[in-house]
Amino acid sequence: MSRIDYSSQTIIVTGASSGLGAEFARQLAGRGSNLVLVARRADRLESLAGELSRDHGVTVTTVARDLGQPDAGRALRAELESRGIHATGLVNNAGFGTHNAFTDEDPERLQGMIALNVGALVDLSRAYIDPLTTAGTGILINVASLLGFQPSPYLGVYGATKAFVLSLTESLWEEARGTGLRVLAVCPGAMGTEFFDAAGSQSADYGTTRATPQDVVRIALETLDRRSAPPSVITNGRALALASKLLPRRQVVRFMGGIQRRAMTRS
Repeated sequence: MSRIDYSSQTIIVTGASSGLGAEFARQLAGRGSNLVLVARRADRLESLAGELSRDHGVTVTTVARDLGQPDAGRALRAELESRGIHATGLVNNAGFGTHNAFTDEDPERLQGMIALNVGALVDLSRAYIDPLTTAGTGILINVASLLGFQPSPYLGVYGATKAFVLSLTESLWEEARGTGLRVLAVCPGAMGTEFFDAAGSQSADYGTTRATPQDVVRIALETLDRRSAPPSVITNGRALALASKLLPRRQVVRFMGGIQRRAMTRS
């Protein structure tokens, strides 16, 4: 495949009001893509849309919506197409995590996490897989996590949702081969975003160095531009994923749990 011509793209970015989603929007706009920004916080979306339109001359549409609701993807596609907006790309970035022992988790919060991290991503991907494939130059980026590669005690449900995203996206990469649709699972390690505030703990990074959203998105887009792009990319913290492949499963989960218990004791 040749390098992507973003000037012909209209890309949906979910969770675009801050952090990694906002950075995807900025770098995609910098490459010439028109955008649809989706998140719950309308004021932040409008502010970002104004910035991107002014700085890059691209068309930016905002949709304030809670994607954790049932049928979120199909409803979003129907709304956009009723307005004459036909997306050629999708960045599924919306999601959140919680940091706690499983016995202390709020069941409703867990249900909301699964609905957004898994349910919305599946529904959006299914709603758009056909038009993205038909476009011939479509893009599907799903944000997974380094924690999708191994058990993650005290972040157990979050890690499990990201393992799901990683597995699904790599499967879609294989199904899309030869169609022109580029599919990539982006697997960041810890980042300097609002994630840890939402998770309720600054120790949820397993003591690793936090990357910047700018670097994570740059690596993701550079990977997608490769002539033969892989199904997934680890943007930072690769040593942790490698250790998880080499060490016995029991040792990995004990190691991950020990790091978290020590961090939680210090915090």
